[in-house]
Parts: sequence; C-alpha cells; structure tokens
Amino acid sequence: MSEEELDLNSLETGELMEQMHDDLYDGMADEIAEATNILLARNLTPDVVLADALVEGMRIVGIDFRDGILFVPEVLLAANAMKAGMSILRPLLAETGAVSIGKIVIGTVKGDIHDIGKNLVAMMMEGAGFEVIDLGINTGVEDFVAALDEHRPDILGMSALLTTTMPYMKVVIDSMVERGIRDDYIVLVGGAPLNEEFGLAVGADAYCRDAAVAAETAQALIHARRLTSGED
Repeated sequence: MSEEELDLNSLETGELMEQMHDDLYDGMADEIAEATNILLARNLTPDVVLADALVEGMRIVGIDFRDGILFVPEVLLAANAMKAGMSILRPLLAETGAVSIGKIVIGTVKGDIHDIGKNLVAMMMEGAGFEVIDLGINTGVEDFVAALDEHRPDILGMSALLTTTMPYMKVVIDSMVERGIRDDYIVLVGGAPLNEEFGLAVGADAYCRDAAVAAETAQALIHARRLTSGED
C-alpha cells in the first residue's frame, strides 16, 4: 500500500504512533497534523501525544542526525513536520497547564548573523519537549541578560559561526558572573568553529557539536541539576 492510500484512522493507536515516527522522519507535515488530530479524537491527552508521538519521533531523528545518517535539510523537514503537530498541541497543553521539560533562551551572539545552526538547535530542543525563547541573531549581552530576567529559563544557549564572534560568548558569561547570576543557569555553547576546549575556556557548562547533541546534553544537565537540588 502506498503512502497516499494509507488510512491513518484505520491504524491502532500504537501503530499510528509508529507511523507518526516514520512520517516525522520523512518530513510529512500534513500527515503529522492529521494523525495528531486523530489521537486527540481518541481521547489521548495532549502531553501523551507530545511525548509518545512527536518527542519520541524527533528523538529517533536526532540519533540519526548525530550519527551522520540524516543531514541538515532532512532534519529541517522533520522539524517542520513536528511544528505541524505542535501548532495543534500547544494551545491544548497551555490549557491543561502541562509542564515542559524545561525552558531555554537561545540566540546567535552579537556581530554574527548566521542562524541555520541556531534554528536547528531551537527546533530540536522544542522537539525534545523544551519551551524555547529564540532571541534571533546579533544578540548583545543586554538582550541575553534581559531575556534571562524576563523568562527565568533553565538554560542559556549561545551560537557563533565566525571565529571573530566566538569571544563574545565570554563577554556574556562574564556579565552573568558580575551580576551574580551565572550559577542560576546552565550555559550551552555551539557553532562550527567551537570545540570543547573553547567551551571550558569561556566558562560554559558544555559545548555541543550539533543540534542532536545539544538536545541530549540539555536533558542530561537539567536532570542532573534537579537530582542535586532534590526536585526529581
């Protein structure tokens, strides 16, 4: 049976979720939206649809991206398909007061206008269940700090693609130290010219080589922090 002939409504719920994983992988936004509505019509709660269908599907995408099986264009298509489902679920999740796995403020640093990598990280983070506040490109220290004050995220993420803008990450972290708020946040940095040594040198909690690693690292560090504080 071809994809065009597949009646999503005829699938059992477990099969439908597996089909959604496949459709996410293939970037099929219309099918994801249809399947999301079918699951909701079967009285599955929005948080279950999010976790078992969308987040799990994006986890599979993330693994294959990390391992070099999928590439950026394919992941962008998968993320776009996930957004089709999220646009349906987001207002329902807000109504039920569902708690996200965490919150991240992310931006490309001042002087740098590259955003493909940063956008990919934001999409993967949302796909992992995070609430994402995207500050865009050319983000100055004042904008980062203001966003931290306003949104009180768990994580600050900074991206740079130019070697000339990389040092600005330290400017932001040093400013956080001066304000006495550095330890309140997990700081992740990434971008093509960076490496783990640079991440340590500027005082970040972790360097993430790609979007899939960023999502995995964010989840692990939040879990570790909450265990330490007794929240989990």
